[in-house]
Amino acid sequence: MEATFKIWETSRNIYLKIIENYSLEQLNTIPDGFSNNLVWNLGHIIVSQQGLVYRLSGLPMNISTGMMEKYKNGSKPTATTQEEVDELKGLLFSLLNQTKDDYANGKFVTYNEYTTGTGFHLASTKDAMEFNNYHEGIHLGFMMNIRKFI
Repeated sequence: MEATFKIWETSRNIYLKIIENYSLEQLNTIPDGFSNNLVWNLGHIIVSQQGLVYRLSGLPMNISTGMMEKYKNGSKPTATTQEEVDELKGLLFSLLNQTKDDYANGKFVTYNEYTTGTGFHLASTKDAMEFNNYHEGIHLGFMMNIRKFI
């Protein structure tokens, strides 16, 4: 799992660098031809990780229900405040560290198998964490494209 966590941390550092280089207006901009914006992608990877790893392991998620609703799969971007952006930035690493600690402490005991919308079958928490890195990579690519147009 060391490599999985290292990839995840590297990805999160890239997300943080992107987010810190744009104004709130730019973060909320949905360019023509896109269905979301930079900040929605950031929120989405946070809530997706919590759902894939914690919820499907039968553990409580470390985010609010409101955040889950705002950024879950199928949601549409709404205006995000600077306070919300700051909260998301803080969660990038606090949730990563929480997950690493919970994994090291054996909190992930069971897993409710799940097949993603893209066809990946997740049979364990380890599978979910590895898929999470793939999922975050997809959204990082979306963000790199979006930033060309804002």
